[in-house]
Amino acid sequence: MDLGLKGRSAIVCGASRGLGRACAESLAREGVNVVMAARRPDVLEQAAKEIRARTGAAIKTLPVDVTTPEGRKVLLSILPDPDILVTNAGGPPPGDFRDWDRAAWIKALDANMLTPIELIKATVDHMIARRFGRIVNITSAAVKAPIDILGLSNGARAGLTGFVAGLARQTVRHNVTINNLLPGPFDTDRLRVTMEGQAAKRGLSMDEVLDERRQANPAGRFGDPAEFGDACAFLCSAQAGYITGQNLLIDGGAFPGTL
Repeated sequence: MDLGLKGRSAIVCGASRGLGRACAESLAREGVNVVMAARRPDVLEQAAKEIRARTGAAIKTLPVDVTTPEGRKVLLSILPDPDILVTNAGGPPPGDFRDWDRAAWIKALDANMLTPIELIKATVDHMIARRFGRIVNITSAAVKAPIDILGLSNGARAGLTGFVAGLARQTVRHNVTINNLLPGPFDTDRLRVTMEGQAAKRGLSMDEVLDERRQANPAGRFGDPAEFGDACAFLCSAQAGYITGQNLLIDGGAFPGTL
């Protein structure tokens, strides 16, 4: 299927690794001119080099921290009016809510709620003016099924989800959609770091912990980041103009509910 995106422009945040990188690559494959943003310049440029080689797409890299006002200012000076915006930032650490002070909450809200809102605020009116825009926020399956030790993430991402639910109904008449992608367990560096901690805590090998986690999923495996990237590309497509305000859970069937 031709997604109708050739020649469009996109900002993809957190694009050097994992799910953000997968989204950048899937969009690049569709002929989108992508600006990849992430904090580590070496990892970011290597990712862009590999994507350029595989897709032939025009890709720019920008090593900035988009969770800061300064980082967002630099990013938007490079591409102030993207057709596509993919927001993404690493989640806050796990823990017990009794240990989190105000500073911990503000840091989580800044990264996982307020940063996406600021980026949407800066770009959505340009999209409305041209009557095309696609905004995809990478959140978490924890929005659908909260995880007790991830209270900072649960709270911040749920706040973003509520904001998007209202705004998406205002912009869709202008062919500007806003949706959220909720990843479950995907085979990424972040998942492996988490599993390393569990392995050490339980006195098991990494292979044992990873296999246990795979088998606990109805799919019997972890998600491939490429699958996630392609889902993102479809939500950004010309064909997805009637999909807005939605939370697409991609978790191999792990969530046991009907809705």
